[in-house]
Amino acid sequence: MAFKPQGESEEAMSEINVTPLVDVMLVLVIILLVTAPLLTQSVHVTLPKAVETTADIKDAPLQLGIDAQGLITLNKLPIADLTILEITLKDEMVKNPEAVVHLYADQAVVYAKVAEIMAMVQHAGISKMAFVSVQQ
Repeated sequence: MAFKPQGESEEAMSEINVTPLVDVMLVLVIILLVTAPLLTQSVHVTLPKAVETTADIKDAPLQLGIDAQGLITLNKLPIADLTILEITLKDEMVKNPEAVVHLYADQAVVYAKVAEIMAMVQHAGISKMAFVSVQQ
């Protein structure tokens, strides 16, 4: 508590009382000192060894490709017409309702062609499609 010296007028005090600030900072330092050792403790466990396994893949995904000339391939077999592609995709969907299509499109292919193929795949009833890109 700050006392005014006798003989001064009723002017506002221009001093800052830092005691509450120091109290808060000391509490924060104590909290830090208590919690820091708790964060660094760990339990050392020796894990058992296991043989590496692979995921069970029932059916390989359908590989649908569009090259720079616009040639469409399904599992590396050329498809001459979009109607044949749709019929083939519907047949694959009947065989495997969980069918997945991986779409490989050349960068020179017009986006409208890719969008048309995507719509064809969706119209055939296949809802799982992934775009495959090559990283250089």
